[in-house]
Amino acid sequence: MQLSHYDRILAILCSVLNSYSAALFLPVRGGDGGGYCLASGFSLGRSLDFSAEIREGMGLVGWILRHGQALLVSNFDRRQNFLGYYKGNEEQSIKAFMGCALPDGRGALCVDSKRQYSFSEQDQKMLHLFADLLGSLEENAPDFAERAQTVKYYAALRSICDLRRRHSRWSDFLRNFLDILAEATGLDYVLFCTSDPTGEHYSVEGENLPLAIKPGSAPPLFPMSHGVVGWVFRNSARICNEGSETSPEKYLLGKGAGLPAFQTVLALPLVLQSKTRGVLCLARENPLKLTEATRDFAHIAAEHLSLFLENLLVKCRLRDLQRG
Repeated sequence: MQLSHYDRILAILCSVLNSYSAALFLPVRGGDGGGYCLASGFSLGRSLDFSAEIREGMGLVGWILRHGQALLVSNFDRRQNFLGYYKGNEEQSIKAFMGCALPDGRGALCVDSKRQYSFSEQDQKMLHLFADLLGSLEENAPDFAERAQTVKYYAALRSICDLRRRHSRWSDFLRNFLDILAEATGLDYVLFCTSDPTGEHYSVEGENLPLAIKPGSAPPLFPMSHGVVGWVFRNSARICNEGSETSPEKYLLGKGAGLPAFQTVLALPLVLQSKTRGVLCLARENPLKLTEATRDFAHIAAEHLSLFLENLLVKCRLRDLQRG
């Protein structure tokens, strides 16, 4: 993985979390094993210090490296803490910080902001997903084909991040979101389902191919006991099937829905306010090996969709309060 690719990943992370800077710390190569350098960084400014070396226990980043735990500082006080990766006085303008350790102590991934209380628990979850990806890439040194696939996925994530700026209507956002997932993964069919208020049924909210929703008709309702989607709703757990003949269920919406029996299925729950309220499915009629990068990409995309829906829910509630 070339350094420029890390830079692209951090640029996407900054866009997703609306942060000022993102910094990746990795062990100093050829050193005594105690130091971590700023291996890659992205910032809206020009003051990142790429000569910075941080040891365990030094400042907020050093705390993460020593304890291997996540850290969220909503109101950064420079009199009590320091970051150590800025030049000049740029650090004085930072108001919020968030970071987490890479898997197996291989480094730390951090973001910051010039606005207080910029980061939430959902943002922290997203940061962990990026840290897991970066840790996996650093550990496995992927070959050329895997590198190309990874770059393709991060380009797709960039497109997904831009959707919120380009499409204010939910229907337009969802249609383009599903198209991007299908094109990036090579999985033919992508659909998104939501539960009804009672939790007894679910319906297809959107799909990239017109298989479940007939033109001019309302989306059909399906009982929670039907299909792969119903199983994911009931168990709040993902399904990843690559064409195994032992798979007991290959029908996304149940046998009576008129959809093909998909051999490859990746179905992910979307949790909003501690409940599974949506399911994102990617499917293909023929068997296909799902790489770790594909699964991680789909997971991050699903988390992004969850964040979009949560923001949409908050906006609707504020609008209702203003009307009331």
